[in-house]
Amino acid sequence: MKIVEINTHQLLGGTVDGGWPAGHEPEDDLHTLVEVVGEDGFVGVGSVFTNSALTRAGIETLRPLWQNESAIEPERVTERLRQSSFWQGRGGTLEHVISGIDIALWDLFGKVCQQPVSRLLGGNYRQRIKPYGSMLFDEPEPLRERLQATVAGGFRAIKLGWRPFGRRGDYAYDELLVRTARDTVGPDVELLVDAGGSEEFWPHGYKWALRTSQMLADYDIGWFEEALPPDDIEGFIRLRNASPTPIAGGEVLTRRQSFLPWIERGAFDIVQPDATKCGGITEARRIAWMAYDHNIQFVSHGWNTAIGLAADLHLAAAIPVARYVEYLTPAPYIEEIVTTPFQLDDEGMLAIPDQPGLGVELDRDALRRFAQT
Repeated sequence: MKIVEINTHQLLGGTVDGGWPAGHEPEDDLHTLVEVVGEDGFVGVGSVFTNSALTRAGIETLRPLWQNESAIEPERVTERLRQSSFWQGRGGTLEHVISGIDIALWDLFGKVCQQPVSRLLGGNYRQRIKPYGSMLFDEPEPLRERLQATVAGGFRAIKLGWRPFGRRGDYAYDELLVRTARDTVGPDVELLVDAGGSEEFWPHGYKWALRTSQMLADYDIGWFEEALPPDDIEGFIRLRNASPTPIAGGEVLTRRQSFLPWIERGAFDIVQPDATKCGGITEARRIAWMAYDHNIQFVSHGWNTAIGLAADLHLAAAIPVARYVEYLTPAPYIEEIVTTPFQLDDEGMLAIPDQPGLGVELDRDALRRFAQT
């Protein structure tokens, strides 16, 4: 079966603020869905953490490489796209686009084989996994209200990140935010903290990160994510060796080769490739196994759509020691674009989809609403 077309769906009107200084409006164009169409009528769906204009441009740039290629060989096809577009970027936007194509090809392959993607990746180490509700920090009172709503929604793990944490140069205020969070959710809900060091012109260095990690340990924080700018490998190595709180990162890296020195040199306790950016399910799986072989934990980064979350669930099922998936909440592109929304069980866990492919179906009416065309 050959690929005959790749279509895109822009998502507007439900974009969640990502924490950047200028903020994000619901109409901002940040995520794009792609559909790979096979000649026998099978269709696979992927998600790209890149706006629709760049995604369409990337698909057209790659067209001579994917058109009439096999629709049921995701690893080989996307590696060809990667290798053959070397001079067009070697990562970055094109790798983001390849990521969405790869996810869609795995979905299509699973539908053809009538098997869930996790089984095609090697088998299921688990049937369910704990999602952590992912949200931004806020001033203490609205933060408390959002945390209460998130716990009421069934989450038993929560990650807080970005502004205003670390943005005011005030250690006491940062501690107030963390103390507010812990006092609100109590000792039985796991808390994770993301400084957001990939923000433009991040002002903090190693000493701030180390001192903050020591404070976080006092509140039983499960990990400290992006404490430093994302290219500071030496700083991350020093921090991981000295911090009492586990250190996480890697969401902005693309291609498995970019992750290799961070894994081999022990820069992270938890590595966080984003399947909608790093190269898709194929590359995220390779990165996860490299991490496993170096006794580093793997948790997908997923500021995401329902398709990206489904991909992360299948990855988590197929890796021996996966512990969480990231679940952006509340998020219309997760909760409103599939016909059967994800549901947490009574223990705050998500089931791994067991239907063919990614195991989710797009709601076409919702797609038309969010496309706004």
